[in-house]
Amino acid sequence: MKQESSHKFSAGTDYHQTLSRLKTEFEKRYNDQKQASIASLTEYEILRTLGSGAFGTVKLIKRKASGEYFAMKILSKERIVYQKQLQHTTNEKRILQSIRFPFVVNLEICYKDNSYLYLVMPFVNGGEMFTLLRHSRRFSEAQAAFYGAQVALALEYLHGCNLIYRDLKPENLLVDYRGYVKMTDFGFCKVRKYRTWTLCGTPEYLAPEIIQAKGYGKCVDWWSYGVLLYEMAAGYSPFYVNSSDQMVLFERICKGKYKFPKSFSTDLCSLVHHLLQTDLSRRYGNLRNGCDDIKQHAWFKTINWYGLLNRELPAPYVPKLQGPGDASLFDVYDEQKLKIASKCLYAKEFADF
Repeated sequence: MKQESSHKFSAGTDYHQTLSRLKTEFEKRYNDQKQASIASLTEYEILRTLGSGAFGTVKLIKRKASGEYFAMKILSKERIVYQKQLQHTTNEKRILQSIRFPFVVNLEICYKDNSYLYLVMPFVNGGEMFTLLRHSRRFSEAQAAFYGAQVALALEYLHGCNLIYRDLKPENLLVDYRGYVKMTDFGFCKVRKYRTWTLCGTPEYLAPEIIQAKGYGKCVDWWSYGVLLYEMAAGYSPFYVNSSDQMVLFERICKGKYKFPKSFSTDLCSLVHHLLQTDLSRRYGNLRNGCDDIKQHAWFKTINWYGLLNRELPAPYVPKLQGPGDASLFDVYDEQKLKIASKCLYAKEFADF
C-alpha cells in the first residue's frame, strides 16, 4: 500500500514558509483546471458500494491494468441540478484537484457521461472515524489528541489556501491502513477570503454565527473542531439534546451551553473551552497566533508535530486489514446498477465540469 506523498517536512524549515509554498502550489493547480474526461470506465472493475448520500454513491473500484484500488464518487447530474447543488459540486471538484496534504484526500481523475459525474480518489480503507468511535464508545485522550492534531494541521493547511471546510465531523474523517486520518467530502468547502452567509453544514457542528446568519469566515471550522475534540473524548456531542426539535439544539449552541464530563482532563477542558467561544475575538484559531495557539496548547504537549506530518509516529490504533482492497470496515449496502441515459443530460450546465 503506497503512501500518497513522498514529501518530507523538515523541522529546520519555518513551517509558515512551508504553508506559504503549499498555498502557492494550490493556487496554481486551482487556476489551471482540467475538464473531466468523457467516461471510459472500462479500465476499472466496480467492486462494491462504500457509502451512499443525497447526490449519489461511493464505489470501491480496481484499475485492471495496475491492480490499484480507488474510491469513486458517483454523482447524479439530475439530483445535483434539482437540488441546486451545481456550484457546490463544481467547487468540490476544483478543490479536490488542487489540494495536496498528508491528511486530506485529493482527486486522481474525474469523468462524466450522459447521466453522472465520477470523482476518482485514493481508497482509504480503514473506514470512517464515525464507525470507529461508535465501536470504541469514546477514545482515550491520547488517541483523541493523535487524531485531533492531524485535523488541526489539515484545517491550518486549508485555511492557508483560503478554504473554509464547513463540514467537519467524524463521518468525514477516514482512517488509513496505518491508522492516520484523511479528511474527505469537500462538497461544502469553498474558496473565501472574506465573509460568507450560506447556511450549510451539519446541525450539531454549526457555529453560532452560521445559525444567527451574521456572516462568517474560517473560524467556524475551529468551532466545529472544538465539538469534534469533545465528541472524540466523550462519545457524544457537547450540545446533544434528547429532542427532535432543532431549535432546542440551536439555542444551546448559540448560548454556548454545555458541560464537561468528569473524565476530561483539565488541559482538554481548557482547549475545548477556548474553541467553543461564541465571542469570535476569544476563539482559538481566530486570534493573532492562529493555529499556533492550538498546537502549543498543553493538551498537545506530547505531540511531535513534524513526526506527525511525516507520518513517523506510531498510531494508537491500526486497522486489521487483509490487503489494499479490503473494504470490510465499511458498512454493507444493497448494490444498484447505474442507469445511464441514452442522451446527454444537462450538457450545458456541466459543460465546464
